[in-house]
Amino acid sequence: MPNPKRRHSQQRSAKRRTHYKVDAVTLSKDSTTGELHVRHRAHVSEGKLYYKGKVVVEKSPVN
Repeated sequence: MPNPKRRHSQQRSAKRRTHYKVDAVTLSKDSTTGELHVRHRAHVSEGKLYYKGKVVVEKSPVN
């Protein structure tokens, strides 16, 4: 398999990586508590674990 004979310049590598961006996290408002949280993730509010507006666990997990 062929290998490059010379090193790629920093400019050439940077041009290739221009589209490697981090997207902003989408936040949603919980229908029951009204708090903002990351979409499609469970979140803790008032010692309860919520997912899709429903209580999943009564006590928050111990760290």
